[in-house]
Amino acid sequence: MQLENTKVERGQANEDRFTGAVERTTSQIPSTIFLGLAVGSMVASLTLKIAGQDNWALFVGQWAAPFLIMGNYNKMVKQHGSDASGSGAGYSSAA
Repeated sequence: MQLENTKVERGQANEDRFTGAVERTTSQIPSTIFLGLAVGSMVASLTLKIAGQDNWALFVGQWAAPFLIMGNYNKMVKQHGSDASGSGAGYSSAA
C-alpha cells in the first residue's frame, strides 16, 4: 500500500468564520497566560492533595495538559497564521 502525500498546500484549505474569529480573539492572549494557568492548576492540585481532597486534586491536576496544549496552539496561530490560505497573516505576530 502506497501512502499518498497528505500535505496541505497553500490555498488548499480555509477555516470557517467561527474558527477565524476565535483565533483572532485568542491570538491577543499572551502565551504566558496559558503557562501560568498550567502551573496554577498544578499548585492547586498539590494544595488539594495536601488538604486530603484526592478526587478534586486529580480533577484539577488534569487541567495542566489542556492549558499547555491551548498555549501551544495559540503560539502556532500567532507565528503561522490561521490557515493555509494566508488569511491569518494579519495577526501572525510572534509572542
